[in-house]
Amino acid sequence: MRLKAICSQYFVNSLSFLFEYNCCEFRRSAMGVRGLQGFVARVCPDACQTVDLREMAEKHRIDHPDSPPVIVVDAMSCVRHWYTPESWVCGGQWQEYLVILQDFINAFMAAGIKLVFYFDGVVEEKKRDEWIKRRMKNTEEIARLFRFIKTHRKQPGREMFVLPSALPTFTRYALKSLGQKTVCTLQEADFEVAAYGLQHNCVGILGQDSDYLIYNTCPYFSIENLRLDRLVTVMYSREVLCRVLGISLTDLPLFACLLGNDIVPESVLEGFWHRCLTTSPHRNNSYNRRTNILLSVANYISKIPCSYSSLKHLEEIIPLGSDKTLLCRGVNSYLLPGQQSPWIPPNVTHCQVLSLQQQSALCQDKEIFQLAKEQHIKSENFSIFNVLSHGGTECSNSLEDDCDTEIPGQALIYRPARQHIYAILLESGKGGTYPLVKEWFVYFGNPLRKPDLIQPVQPSVKGGTPNLKTLWLAKGPDVEKQRYSTFLACFHLQDEMEELQALEAPVAGFCCLLAYLMMQVSSLSLEDLNAFLALILCLKGKSAAQLTGLQLAEVDSRAVHLGAVLIRGLTTLLMANSACGHPFRMDDLMPWAVFDGKLFQEKYQKSHRGCSVEELLEGNESLYTPFQNLKSLICKVCMAKKRTIQSRPRGNRLNTGREQRDFNPRFQQSHRSRFVSPYHNQMRGFTQRHLQFQGRGSGHAHWRRYHLPPQ
Repeated sequence: MRLKAICSQYFVNSLSFLFEYNCCEFRRSAMGVRGLQGFVARVCPDACQTVDLREMAEKHRIDHPDSPPVIVVDAMSCVRHWYTPESWVCGGQWQEYLVILQDFINAFMAAGIKLVFYFDGVVEEKKRDEWIKRRMKNTEEIARLFRFIKTHRKQPGREMFVLPSALPTFTRYALKSLGQKTVCTLQEADFEVAAYGLQHNCVGILGQDSDYLIYNTCPYFSIENLRLDRLVTVMYSREVLCRVLGISLTDLPLFACLLGNDIVPESVLEGFWHRCLTTSPHRNNSYNRRTNILLSVANYISKIPCSYSSLKHLEEIIPLGSDKTLLCRGVNSYLLPGQQSPWIPPNVTHCQVLSLQQQSALCQDKEIFQLAKEQHIKSENFSIFNVLSHGGTECSNSLEDDCDTEIPGQALIYRPARQHIYAILLESGKGGTYPLVKEWFVYFGNPLRKPDLIQPVQPSVKGGTPNLKTLWLAKGPDVEKQRYSTFLACFHLQDEMEELQALEAPVAGFCCLLAYLMMQVSSLSLEDLNAFLALILCLKGKSAAQLTGLQLAEVDSRAVHLGAVLIRGLTTLLMANSACGHPFRMDDLMPWAVFDGKLFQEKYQKSHRGCSVEELLEGNESLYTPFQNLKSLICKVCMAKKRTIQSRPRGNRLNTGREQRDFNPRFQQSHRSRFVSPYHNQMRGFTQRHLQFQGRGSGHAHWRRYHLPPQ
């Protein structure tokens, strides 16, 4: 190897910024083999080849005239790079983000390149320990973020960037709504991405995961280095990497395992690394320890026979604990369909299973199971297949302030709703008992040592809960009514069906969520309610450009927390909608239809400063009646559950004392409810009551459908 010639100090210096950024990305996401991406940039600069994707697409057309150029996108490693709106702590700038995604798609369409987007659909149990480590690290990052916001009352710089809550989930639906092919995987995405790229002769894979240097598949392009205006990026060459390391392409899977990955933990490899370092002739004091480990491990592999017996010897000298097959399984995990490795015998069972076996699933109805699976892959449902197939689900970190004892973790807030959803999905056994559902949800006080075992709870549906065949496959107006009422029952709102159906679908979904939140979280106040309602009503008339231009003088940490809770609530709506046979269009439950982080911050701060309804609604008289109707509906629902919403203004330092103005007579009625008696949360065990609607000036048993006025 000619390492000194390749690794000139000039290249080390010129690419140092890239290496440090890659390391930072690893600390946040830990994708692939630790340090490998930075190693390639520093030690193998010839493996980082600048390419023009337009030219590569044109070459593909010439070489394959019957197959259009396709790039398969590892979306999970791209979302951090796609989310470029200036504001990210307030809950997400969703309309602005939608425009960014459309621009991304348009750039490739203009070059005649088709994109196929892959998203992780499950966390495999073999990678659970790594998932938990990442969640714990994210929890620490979020705690630091909230300390900064409370101290400085502003968003920190990009160096503390944390993905807005549920961004990957809603990115999937955003791309689908923009007409793109999106695939939700049956296992972690990197394998399926690599397999798709190989089997469909794709131009390449776009992502930022060093595992794509290990798979023997189509070329690997960097999202991090992509210049969208010119469609120029870096292509990482496996062949050059292998030439520098002195190993072959078929050695890369073993190389990855001996460096530590999601299957083989680094902790068992320390002794082996020490042995390699002490015997390697390529150790260089100018490199850091990790770089020397990579070089010495490659040197070790190059010196041993390429055979299964060599791998068995490694399994004997490395303390793998009770599972002596870790290396074999690790190597096997990188083999794509039809591929073999000289390091393992061909009769070894392939570790990657592209279709789950139904006999091990909780759902034994073949038709329902198959439909759930197809909808899962096509991103037409949310979390349903994971529950039906292996009885579990998970939820990553949210931007929640663990020091705020008044607001429970979103995982706990929405658990009663999920319990009803599980009961809809799973058949009860003898005595009406359901199988327990395993939840891996991040919340304060949960050490994630084991999953929470959640008991499904039958929702209160008149006539009993319909089965999945009725909800998913039957047709007719009666079934549509069943779907809607079952959905509402998940949130204890079945008695409000007529009023909610009178609303436009996005508003109805938002009100379901808001009413549930107000019932479930006793610390939420009238000021919070007013802010949420002003948000949904004012949002409709605003363009993405207007929302982008909205400036905040400061950021309130509690509003950040509430924004994240609301966004996670939207995913709960998606799950209930999927379970109940889609009484709503999924597009009606998306955040860009009902939420904007900066706009919510503005409404929240104004509401808690005591601003008038007129100011909250931006002087738009046509929004006053909808505001009062929605507020009366939610207050009525809460009163029926013995939950009285109190005024509890928190104020803020921006109060200039100029909020008292000459109001339009239409707005002279106070926006504070007359319900001011003490309350406590009684979500469970209450008796359902249906009170007559008490909206402003109503006196009617029913109220008319209204549509928000055009703006």
